[in-house]
Amino acid sequence: MTSIPKLRVVVSGMGAVSDIGNNVKNSWQSLIEGRSGIAAITAFVQDQQWKARIGGEVRDWDHTKLIDVKEARRMDRFCLLGVCAAVEAAEDCGIDFTDGDPYRRGVVIGSGIGGILTIEQGHRKLIEIGPRKVSPFTVPRLMVNACAGNVSIRFNLKGVNSAVATACATGGHAIGTAMQLIQRGDADVMLAGGAEAAITPLCIASFAAMNALSTRNHDPTRASRPFDRDRDGFVLAEGAAVVVLEELEHAKARGARIDAEIVGFGSTGDAGHIAAPDPQGRGALRAMQAAVKDAELNLDDVDYINAHGTSTPLGDSAEVKAVKGLFGDHAYKLVMSSTKSMTGHALGAAGGLESVFSILAVKNDIVPPTINLDNPDEGFDLDFAANTAQKRKVRCAINNTFGFGGHNVTLVFKKYDGT
Repeated sequence: MTSIPKLRVVVSGMGAVSDIGNNVKNSWQSLIEGRSGIAAITAFVQDQQWKARIGGEVRDWDHTKLIDVKEARRMDRFCLLGVCAAVEAAEDCGIDFTDGDPYRRGVVIGSGIGGILTIEQGHRKLIEIGPRKVSPFTVPRLMVNACAGNVSIRFNLKGVNSAVATACATGGHAIGTAMQLIQRGDADVMLAGGAEAAITPLCIASFAAMNALSTRNHDPTRASRPFDRDRDGFVLAEGAAVVVLEELEHAKARGARIDAEIVGFGSTGDAGHIAAPDPQGRGALRAMQAAVKDAELNLDDVDYINAHGTSTPLGDSAEVKAVKGLFGDHAYKLVMSSTKSMTGHALGAAGGLESVFSILAVKNDIVPPTINLDNPDEGFDLDFAANTAQKRKVRCAINNTFGFGGHNVTLVFKKYDGT
């Protein structure tokens, strides 16, 4: 049987809302300057009984500039973040979404948890006041697919309209799925990414109960410290990021600006523990291996790895083992950094945000740093771009996102060569 060649897919637009910037430009600038977005939580009141009292909140952000007040009432915070990121990405790519075939355009935007704020607020109202006071907007607000649905409506995207929910691997899965849809000819344009707003009482209390969160409350900007021997857990963050993926010839025909080419997607399952990675990083290794093979590249073509790097003892160790196991000697020639050292961990939005950062690393030949890396843990002897961004050639970058449930996703981005 003759195989059908895969169509080439490029990135022609990006949007992001994060704790280090309310758009792509500001987020990237903060990133390469090594500025942390972690601070004391302001979303709700905490006292000393809360073990973790810090987070990566999106601050000084006004969604009403982009979303009608009436529309916004029907959206949870995670959806507002996601729609705003999608609006930026759509404007950035320059496509006129009122023109053209809407059935050739689609959306895959996911969330790890979805409208948890709506759930918590609705349950509180149900218990304290009664069922008649529960909002009729509760279900449309809490759905994990609410962001994808609202983006589809906003831009008249009548092709594939889907959402992914694979915990912290969500954003990576969404972008990889969208890439494959274009590669096989099912779409010309896809908006893809992730959105999350889980800095809520239940989420903070639950992750803290698992001893997953950093308790460095006295020093928030130094709490997220991937690969450092003094790391004590991740810092929960919120945000959203959406990329516009486009079939290459479609993009060239309209004279689009192309930021990078997306060439590989690998996905595996650990089939081990529901909340802990394979200690040897075997699933992560195979996801990276599959993605590089899918990209039809050699391992030594990879110059940069945007690590999952959450700042947890088990997760960081497994990822370092996976990188060493796959890349061998080349692991010491590439650079691997964790941008979560600055943003914290935005769960389902992380893969989207870190894809944007990986694309910009390729486009600008700059590797963002891993801040707070003062004393690398034993055996962590790779180049982690400790505390300072590196100006260097980045021909190809891979982005790792791994999630509870044993999900492992790797995406591969490379510099567009103009052909």
